[in-house]
Amino acid sequence: MMYGISQFGYLVASALFIFALHWMNTPATARRGVYAGVAGTAMAVIVTWAEPSVIHHVWIILAIVAGFIVGVPLSRVPLTAVPQRTALSHAFGGAAAGLVGTAEFYLRVGEGAAALSPFRMVALIAEVLLGYLTLTGSLMAAGKLQEIKWVPQRPVTYPFQNLSNLLLFGSGVALAIAITLHPAASWAPVAFAGVIVLSLLFGILLIIPIGGADMPTVIAILNSYAGLSAVAMGFVLDNKLLITAGALDGSSGLILAIIMCKAMNRSFTNVLFGAFGQVKHTKATGEEQIYKSETPEGAAQVLDQANLVVIIPGYGMAVAQAQHKVRELYDQLKKRGITVKFAIHPVAGRMPGHMNVLLAEADIPYTDLVEMDEINPDMPQVDVALVVGANDVVNPAARTDKTSPIYGHADHRRRQGAECVRHQAKQEPRVCGHRQPALFLGSHMDAVR
Repeated sequence: MMYGISQFGYLVASALFIFALHWMNTPATARRGVYAGVAGTAMAVIVTWAEPSVIHHVWIILAIVAGFIVGVPLSRVPLTAVPQRTALSHAFGGAAAGLVGTAEFYLRVGEGAAALSPFRMVALIAEVLLGYLTLTGSLMAAGKLQEIKWVPQRPVTYPFQNLSNLLLFGSGVALAIAITLHPAASWAPVAFAGVIVLSLLFGILLIIPIGGADMPTVIAILNSYAGLSAVAMGFVLDNKLLITAGALDGSSGLILAIIMCKAMNRSFTNVLFGAFGQVKHTKATGEEQIYKSETPEGAAQVLDQANLVVIIPGYGMAVAQAQHKVRELYDQLKKRGITVKFAIHPVAGRMPGHMNVLLAEADIPYTDLVEMDEINPDMPQVDVALVVGANDVVNPAARTDKTSPIYGHADHRRRQGAECVRHQAKQEPRVCGHRQPALFLGSHMDAVR
């Protein structure tokens, strides 16, 4: 009887997870999707807790209390810190999978080879490798995003880096194969600990050569790893809900990473091993380049004469917490009968959907938020493009300079002769390590506070 109830509960929770992903496709139903996801998680916990095999209730209560102690403060971080918080969430998921896999192996190893079948061992190894890799990789990503002093912000490279990483990962896989073939051997527990150490180390070395410009894609990939580790954990524990939830998490993260790589016109291997974000020193041309500056009053006059204004937000807007000021400008332009749209680049900010979240917080109608591929065909009709804290996503070097690290990167385009007003705190190279040549075009103005 209880088995049937638990399986039905898992089925309902799985359906809620699927609906949660579906509803979060659009801002109009996103809140409903969050509620569905929370309800599915709560049902999964309650149904699992109610099973007769669960007897250590005190430990579960302590874990729930610990979760609230950590989770409540994390829910109150500013929106600029949401990418770091997301990376930490992935780290917690990876740690959970890795610890469960570790506990399962050391509990079963004393029962002999019969308790550790080849299938179970493959699932255990996959769970541990992906779990601990996700743990340290996500912590490194969070450190980069938070700009912690002892975590390097720029890519760290050294000779034979990719080869050494490959050898490290290969050593872990070789140990894993040996343990799978001989799980009851006397050396198996030590070898398993070696796999854990190598996984933790590989997670660190995988992230340090990646720069801040690629963090949105890295977060999506780590999300996929966390989901795959949950799938492996589901096979280890024979839990269908974990398999379903992990598959949804892993596939959605992978699809998102593919979309973002496509937006940057780059491959997975280039993101993970390309050391994107190093400063590229350009040769001096002998001619001093001067950008055209503008006062706020002058920029206001340009905007007032426009019929169609497109605002292009970037991470600088998030750092400055300028979304509410942007909303005030939006309201003033709308009162004057000016059409205003927001052009959202897939990799603007430091995580997928970062700009959408910031603008939603400022109560900007989601109908005025337009994706890059949809807005670019309409850019020839734009009178003024207002760039707020964005750099790489509007850099013409993505189309014109084959030596640029962002060449091929999809960018927002404007018509020739249209005014472009930029608001940016600094003029030096940004996260891509490439200076913004658009600053020196005649129709570009740099508006300062």
